[in-house]
Amino acid sequence: MPHPPRTGAPPHPAPPGGPFTALARLSCNRPRLLLLLTLILLAGAVVLGSGVADRLRSGGSGGVVDPASESSYAAEVLEREFPDARPNVVLLVEADDAGKGVDEPGIARQGQELAERLAAVPGVTGVASYWGTRSPALRSQDGREAMVVARIDGDELAAERTLDERIIPRFDGRQDDLTVRIGGSVAVQHEQQKLIAEDLIRAELIALPITLLILMVVFGSAVAALLPVGIGVIAILGTNAVLRVITEFTDVSVFATNLTTALGLGLAIDYALLIVRRYREELDTGKELRDALITTLNTAGRTVLFSAATVAVSLAAMMVFPLYFLRSLAYAGISVVVLAAVAALVVLPALLVVLGPRIDAWDVRKLLKRRSDGRQKSAPGAGWARLAQGVMRRAPLVATGTFAVLLLLGAPFLNVDFGTADYRQLPSSAQSRQVQESIKDGFQGSPTGAIEVVTERAATADLGAYAEELSALPGVLRVDAPQGRYTDGAVSGAAQPSRTAGDTSYLTVVPGVEAVSEEGKELVRDVREVGTPFPAHVSGTTAALIDSQSAIGRGLPWAIGIIVLATLVLVFLLTGSVLVPVQAVLLNALSLTAMLGAVVWVFQDGNFSGLLGFTPTGSIETALPVLMFCLAFGLSMDYGVFLLSRINEERLRTGDHRAAVVEGIRGTGGVITAAAVVLAVVMVAIGSSRITNTKMLGLGVALAILMDAMVIRTLLVPAVLSLTGRATWWAPGPLRRLHARFGISEGGSTQPVSDSVSDREVATDRNDKDARTERETDDGGAVDPPVLATVQPADGERVPAVKS
Repeated sequence: MPHPPRTGAPPHPAPPGGPFTALARLSCNRPRLLLLLTLILLAGAVVLGSGVADRLRSGGSGGVVDPASESSYAAEVLEREFPDARPNVVLLVEADDAGKGVDEPGIARQGQELAERLAAVPGVTGVASYWGTRSPALRSQDGREAMVVARIDGDELAAERTLDERIIPRFDGRQDDLTVRIGGSVAVQHEQQKLIAEDLIRAELIALPITLLILMVVFGSAVAALLPVGIGVIAILGTNAVLRVITEFTDVSVFATNLTTALGLGLAIDYALLIVRRYREELDTGKELRDALITTLNTAGRTVLFSAATVAVSLAAMMVFPLYFLRSLAYAGISVVVLAAVAALVVLPALLVVLGPRIDAWDVRKLLKRRSDGRQKSAPGAGWARLAQGVMRRAPLVATGTFAVLLLLGAPFLNVDFGTADYRQLPSSAQSRQVQESIKDGFQGSPTGAIEVVTERAATADLGAYAEELSALPGVLRVDAPQGRYTDGAVSGAAQPSRTAGDTSYLTVVPGVEAVSEEGKELVRDVREVGTPFPAHVSGTTAALIDSQSAIGRGLPWAIGIIVLATLVLVFLLTGSVLVPVQAVLLNALSLTAMLGAVVWVFQDGNFSGLLGFTPTGSIETALPVLMFCLAFGLSMDYGVFLLSRINEERLRTGDHRAAVVEGIRGTGGVITAAAVVLAVVMVAIGSSRITNTKMLGLGVALAILMDAMVIRTLLVPAVLSLTGRATWWAPGPLRRLHARFGISEGGSTQPVSDSVSDREVATDRNDKDARTERETDDGGAVDPPVLATVQPADGERVPAVKS
């Protein structure tokens, strides 16, 4: 049922043509058909994506390593030629009787039987125990614990299935007179994946009720509040189906599920807020439902399209990196952004048509209206308008102060130390972490943290000399080689023929320093610098970290270049200005300073670690800041496009730069803040995870979102636009003509009020500001300029739009 026209409402122009108008008419003419097709596709997505969680990888070392690096090549050779060389599972064995050590005959017999049982498990190879080898590295220094190490064959997924189905049920816990705890890299990855899945469910249970409550307050209607959540569910389920297909062709990290949930809910709510808010505004002007929907999609719908494009491009930049951790998150992010935009532009309009006036059902605002009867009401958005006017009057002070504070908040990032994730990502209660800590503290050199060197076509004498030279390097505990064991250049022990296969051999350099540390990285560099007459390739955890940092360093300029160039082009097409895109990029980058500084100050340096419940490692996962930068930059541009679109629309309508800025912030301040709070709630819920990296991702991006919406968009943007004045919208003649032909602006028009900003207009902008200041009230209130037109906000109140 259409809203009745308001008295004195201006006549409505004929609706523009174009794809958005066609889409609106399709939604009006065939809404139930569109919804039926959506339900059919959604059911197919549920079936297809139901098993995606079992096909995601847990983000082990392979996810953050360059597959073309030296360490990857050496690891592949070891996997192929020496499958038993790299143990990935550990049974930490302790005698139940505290008075007995692992060398006591009864304990030794049971330990050897345990190793034999493990060797009989299908898919397990290379079993070695202290009782079988008498290696001091497999016995704790106090003699109370010993290790059985082995390798589970297959890729990451197959290894985790073997661990979960065949090893944990048979070996974990009490075994006769022994207590067995299971650790190793596969156990760490398995427990991490299990916790991520549990934490994601908890995050959804936390975020959804709070999100619904906020949306009910924003929309005023329980029915309207459910629409964004429905769009988010469509985006999430659709993305799960897309990821299930992608897993057939490439590896996908389990962290993609966190990203899918956060972006699916967050962006769907952003887009639905914008569309429903604008739709209600158009209805309040007296337009029929069809005309209101056409105008909505040609304005807010167009903004959604540009916003989705900017977010997708920011996430797509991660595809330049060879690390599958980042690439898989790009696949997930692009999928959920596209699906959220499509659902908002196709499904949401059909729902609006079917609901009609029922969109305001279960109106919670009636309770608030009863309580506010008799109170003086202010115009909607008046507070945002007053804030914008105050900021613009003090633009130099606000811009300088905000800029300085943001730089100060970002200063800790100058001391960032990049590292790699390890068992300390897990909570202290996780068994696999406890095992790794026991090995680190109680054993002399971990067999799972050594530096691996693969040699090719090496003569026996040359290989022995090479091993002696490696054992003499500072920080080396010993070197295990085919000829024996080397310590400080001296050889001892029997030969190890299993370390040679054809022309290929391998050596194990056991470090006497922490593997993932500056000393450990320096040791790897020293090993790589040792000259050899034969090819030698270094692998291991620390070598992989060095190679991944190198890969990210090579790809980072390309990623930043792609994001900046795409943002400049998209914002130019939206506004027709040369300066506005540059401002958007710079201000967006500033919005990330607080996030990057907080990541180092909190998660690297350990401030608030007790409150947040994590163990600081003194470093930051190398790939994570890249992900956070791309994600937060895209989401910041999301809000930037919302604001710039509304400002540009008002400028085109009135020709007044300053009034357009005020009206743009008045019209979008509430929407952007509400959207940012909702998305921040989702990210904080993700940040409640027990996995440190997930906690860092959620809390860091939530901080960036709030800083952008509440500081950048409300303080820095109006201050900078005030300083640049009418010149903000300048573009040289060729670019103006390019925009007139290819640009897309709000309202379906690309033609501004005037073709360009003349030099005279720019020169007189200062006089306009002076005249505006003289008209201010004595108490410092807002300017009282002549009224040119009226703008219809969401609830139908008429607010003057002004011109100098």
